[in-house]
Amino acid sequence: ILRTVPLEVSVVTGAQRIFVGMSKFSLTAIPFFILAGNLMNQGGIAKRLVDFVMAILGKLPGALLVTNVGANALFGAISGSASAAAAAVGSMVEKGEEEQGYDKALCAATNGASAPSGLLIPPSNALITYSLAAGGTSVAALFMAGYIPGIIWAVACMAVAVIISKKKGYKGIPGKYDWKNLWVCTLRALPSLSLIVVVIGGIIGGVFTATEGSAIAVIYALILGILYRNITLKSFWKIAVDSAKMSGMVVFLIGVSNILGWVMAFTQIPQAISDALLGLTSNPIIILLIMNVILLIAGTFMDVTPAILIFTPLFLPVVKTFGMDPVQFGLILVYNLCIGNITPPVGNTLFVAIKVGRSSLSRVMPYMLWYYVAILVGLLMVTYIPAVNLGLPAMAGLI
Repeated sequence: ILRTVPLEVSVVTGAQRIFVGMSKFSLTAIPFFILAGNLMNQGGIAKRLVDFVMAILGKLPGALLVTNVGANALFGAISGSASAAAAAVGSMVEKGEEEQGYDKALCAATNGASAPSGLLIPPSNALITYSLAAGGTSVAALFMAGYIPGIIWAVACMAVAVIISKKKGYKGIPGKYDWKNLWVCTLRALPSLSLIVVVIGGIIGGVFTATEGSAIAVIYALILGILYRNITLKSFWKIAVDSAKMSGMVVFLIGVSNILGWVMAFTQIPQAISDALLGLTSNPIIILLIMNVILLIAGTFMDVTPAILIFTPLFLPVVKTFGMDPVQFGLILVYNLCIGNITPPVGNTLFVAIKVGRSSLSRVMPYMLWYYVAILVGLLMVTYIPAVNLGLPAMAGLI
């Protein structure tokens, strides 16, 4: 680039690109959702969600493991953070698991493996980031498309938990969780669960945009935290500062990625990659398999946000050549990269779960292998069955 464009022009253009990349109105949704998630993290909802899921699934073998999975999916969706879900929900069920003699390594593996499922279930900052990187793919369609892949991830983890629990002789908790208890737990969890219904329903229904919905989520989460008496003026200040730091990092990455997009367009890198893949094979099944392998490897070393910003402009033009909908590719991309949250050497969520579960990587990994297999089966479904991603958006008239 420097051989064809003067250095001072490159610097000025780069600064302009960063500013433009950070000035998109839709980008405002990410800081608001981060703030809403942090408010919910401190708002005392984890215990209510754990009790709610236990009331529904408490009779299954390995009830506490299955509850951990279900609560992680709900809490991760509300908070927008897999690590926060692993920390909050894992600490809630840990005491009960220890009292009932559960294997600590199995508990840590279950907690870590299931936590990223909430990142696929809206509201999802990863899907908003993909929407921006993909040039404005409908956030409402992406949100609607995220439900089934997120549920597939959670159900896959539940299936593994039940199978292992049967082998180890872990029983359910019959009797204690009856219809009356279910009703009480549902009422206690309903205000927290309503956040998803209000925000996502409003966005999908066209009542407000994703950005407006994120602002409503902040107000809702703040009111809920005050009513639960878990958020004070002092704690709110700390939450706001932490959210600002996190938002600044994410928004800056998105701004810088605008330079990357300009560089790749200038040097025609996406076109070169597209030609290389299509020159290797014209079979979409093989091309998607190659992409999945690349994304799985990259996800073990990179965080989700920068990986989305890097690989979206590289691979999206390729899948468009054989007619794949950008919404479907978005879920394939995010599902892939979420697996990186639970794979060493980075695997932030996995290490949080290990710390919370007071176990070690060497003891947890044998169990994680079973969860990896189940999650990868889900990835194949998300990749090769378009209805998994596009069924709900199509029914809602969003695509």
